[in-house]
Amino acid sequence: MGAQLRVYKRRIRSVSATKKITKAMEMIAASRVVKAQRKVAASTPYATELTRAVSAVATGSNTKHPLTTESENPTRAAVLLLTSDRGLAGAFNSNAIKTAEQLTERLEREGKQVDTYIVGRRGVAHYNFRERKIAESFTGFTDDPSYADAKKVAAPLIEAIEKDTADGGVDELHIIYTEFVSMMTQTALGARLLPLSLDDVAKEAAPKGDEILPLYDFEPSAEDVLDALLPRYVESRIYNALLQSAASKHAATRRAMKSATDNAGDLIESLTRLANAARQADITQEISEIVGGASALADATAGSDY
Repeated sequence: MGAQLRVYKRRIRSVSATKKITKAMEMIAASRVVKAQRKVAASTPYATELTRAVSAVATGSNTKHPLTTESENPTRAAVLLLTSDRGLAGAFNSNAIKTAEQLTERLEREGKQVDTYIVGRRGVAHYNFRERKIAESFTGFTDDPSYADAKKVAAPLIEAIEKDTADGGVDELHIIYTEFVSMMTQTALGARLLPLSLDDVAKEAAPKGDEILPLYDFEPSAEDVLDALLPRYVESRIYNALLQSAASKHAATRRAMKSATDNAGDLIESLTRLANAARQADITQEISEIVGGASALADATAGSDY
């Protein structure tokens, strides 16, 4: 029994050390998710105004720009998948990867060749393990992305959308990211960034309440304005998606680490009960041996008197 008690004590120490780690990670994730939420809120006004400007120039002119005009027979599409560099976030990465695979299957059924761009080591590792081709990957900044990171990600995608498909370009650009809904809810979403769906853009840029929208004059031409605005539009969208994914990842990590901490506490409580039972069994056995020895000694003494 003494050996069993030592085993229980060793396991309790091990689980207690793990509990301290998961608790610390939970607190770190809780502080990071607040910062990420603030960044999402700060980036929203810029993205909204830029969306309105793009909507105005696209709907207020007859310019047929390649970034707003859908191809009659699209053959290639680019999919940008946003994952994280680190794990320990529950189903955060697996949900985003599953959504990307579903989108890829749908595009391939439509007869389109898909080029996959991935942000985050988890997504890269998933595709490399399955020997799937990756057009380009970006890692090292998913926990705290900056606008410079968004520009780096957007550059090859904008270059691909501006090229002809015969030269390796793409007709469509899709993005898969995890939307931060609340601390308890994060949803993996897929959206088409380019070509722009003018109905969706106009709906998103619609005024709220009694808000009055500004009027725009385009100089030198609507096409030149589109050339300048649409790359910024793509960058701002990718930046907002990166921030959404970062906030979602931290929230998922916090929830996963809280669950791990609670489970560790339950396991420690269970092991403590087993250790107490083993200790009580040791004490009972020792008492029984002492009583048995005393009884045998008493019997031996009584026999010698006779």
